[in-house]
Amino acid sequence: MTQSQRYVLTGAPGAGKTTLIEALSRRGHLVVREAATDIIAARQAKGCAEPWREPGFIDAVARLQRHRRLAADVQGDVQIHDRSPLCTLALALHLGRDVGPDLAAEIDQITSTGTYQPLVFLTAPLGFIRRTAARRISYADSLVFARVHQEVYEAYGHRLVDVPAGPVRERVALIEKHVTCPV
Repeated sequence: MTQSQRYVLTGAPGAGKTTLIEALSRRGHLVVREAATDIIAARQAKGCAEPWREPGFIDAVARLQRHRRLAADVQGDVQIHDRSPLCTLALALHLGRDVGPDLAAEIDQITSTGTYQPLVFLTAPLGFIRRTAARRISYADSLVFARVHQEVYEAYGHRLVDVPAGPVRERVALIEKHVTCPV
């Protein structure tokens, strides 16, 4: 198998990343779902109202991201990831949490091997937040959190492509213009 091309879709909570990932999947792209939302849902199903406050949350996200990345490698060479370990680092920074051993190891791994493409898609906020059980952030805080993502990716040498708010088809077309795979 050739070296995988892993592209990252990142941005503020509620910026439409999941909608874009679903649209890209329907167009035939191999996509990798976000880990944090699934961990939150699983923990909430077990009675934990705010799993992101648990000491092991950040490392649990990093472990699931790693698992999903490795599983995607056997499925295809070109992948679009809904977030990466650098997003998990941004989350830790935003929450004022320490970087645990699993996240630190993942960051070391992805930076030393160039696991993700240097080009990262930064989805612009839509102008509002739909609160969910997993997304309890205000719109103002989501803008701050988006800025943390941008700073982290830039600090690690990634080039950000702005994906402005707009119709899903236009956002998908912009991403597809940069992703090197046939659809």
